[in-house]
Amino acid sequence: MRVSKKFTVKEEDVINFAKVSKDYNPIHLDEEYAKKTFFEQRIVHGMLLGGYISSVIANDYPGQGSIYLEQNLSFKNPCFIDDEIEVIIELIEQKKTKYNLSTKVTRNDTILIDGLATIIKKL
Repeated sequence: MRVSKKFTVKEEDVINFAKVSKDYNPIHLDEEYAKKTFFEQRIVHGMLLGGYISSVIANDYPGQGSIYLEQNLSFKNPCFIDDEIEVIIELIEQKKTKYNLSTKVTRNDTILIDGLATIIKKL
């Protein structure tokens, strides 16, 4: 089983995530600061992208009632404001209500995040 969903990461999303998470790192919020880094522009919070993974798991597959037991994330490449990303969830193994999933976030064919999740879904 493979499910994917596309999102466009907007500046408003980054600002709202900073407020909720209290992560005010200037690399995410300050254009002048970010221009002086090797990214040369603001980058999206990695954990905001992790939230998009959570959204697909909760709403699409395995769906409502899904509870995270474990998630690892490897940040491979940056995401920038206004990027269109794709979250890809792929079933590796299912044992009754326990799901082991591959979790990826991509931009075009570039992997931004690669990870694994263990989910339990009570029926």
